[in-house]
Amino acid sequence: MKKKKLLAAAIVLCMVIQLLCACGKQKISMSDKVYVGVTCYDQNDTFLSELLVCFKEELNHLNKNGVETTVTVKNAAGSQRTQNDQVKELINAGCNVLCVNLVDRADPSEIIDVAKEHDVPIIFFNREPVAEDMRQWDRLYYVGADAKQSGVLQGELAVEMIRQNSQIDHNKDGKIQYVVLEGEAGHQDAIIRTENAVDTLNKNGIELEKLSYQIANWNRAQAQNRMEQMLGQYKNKIELVLANNDDMALGALDAYKNLNYTEALLPVFIGIDGTDMGLKAVEDSSMAGTVYNDKEGQARAIAKLSAALVIGKEAEEIKFTNENYIYLPYSKVTKENVHEYLK
Repeated sequence: MKKKKLLAAAIVLCMVIQLLCACGKQKISMSDKVYVGVTCYDQNDTFLSELLVCFKEELNHLNKNGVETTVTVKNAAGSQRTQNDQVKELINAGCNVLCVNLVDRADPSEIIDVAKEHDVPIIFFNREPVAEDMRQWDRLYYVGADAKQSGVLQGELAVEMIRQNSQIDHNKDGKIQYVVLEGEAGHQDAIIRTENAVDTLNKNGIELEKLSYQIANWNRAQAQNRMEQMLGQYKNKIELVLANNDDMALGALDAYKNLNYTEALLPVFIGIDGTDMGLKAVEDSSMAGTVYNDKEGQARAIAKLSAALVIGKEAEEIKFTNENYIYLPYSKVTKENVHEYLK
């Protein structure tokens, strides 16, 4: 009888061990696949939509190289509450890495808490959280670019063009009358881009007179509307338009076209981001220049980091700044080199 009990116990023990082994294997097999959940502040944003196209292409490259990936993209449409709910939905759907383009860069705590609870790492991209929030957990990462650099390069483009072409100073008063189209009220990148563009012009001895600045929320149609309002007040006095992104620079140009301004009265338009439409506008001289935001490089970094965090592959090529940050450099685009950036 005692032998039978020992035999039964041994059989049960073997069954438990087999079950545990099976569970272990199942967990390993699940981690062999990268389930990416993406939520972005607004998919109608031109630069962001182009970045997401590049990101999906990079995931396809990983698939071809033997890394199995699946991606789900959600649009928060400007609502932080919606984005918080989307993160929960993505985790419940089985995503094992999150890529988050924050609606409100100062309010990521709920997203971080949910991800931390389920041990799902987050890659924030394009809209950088404040440093204090990034320290809430050691599985938080950021991929983007240095906003200060974009402003400095935009300012340098303006300096070069003003020095090369005295006709930019239409009224010959020795000063450049300018307006700014800013991306978003209180947005860190928008403020930094504007401040550094203007500071760079000042430091290079360009005398400026600010006529106005308007918030256009990164949007082409809003920028056109704001520009038409400024033209109603300043008419042909504006000599330089500094826009926080290409869409707003193009919107400003639309305003001049809509009001039938002659080419001789057009100011210099300079944008930031190097979107497809922005590059084409530089190519045909509608825009004087733009500052290229490396969407391909950022997409590649996000894709490789996603794979590294889940299965450990692709990690060897990742270069961090301050441990959890990956910054890709901006570059200046003019008519002379725009062909290098056009596909």
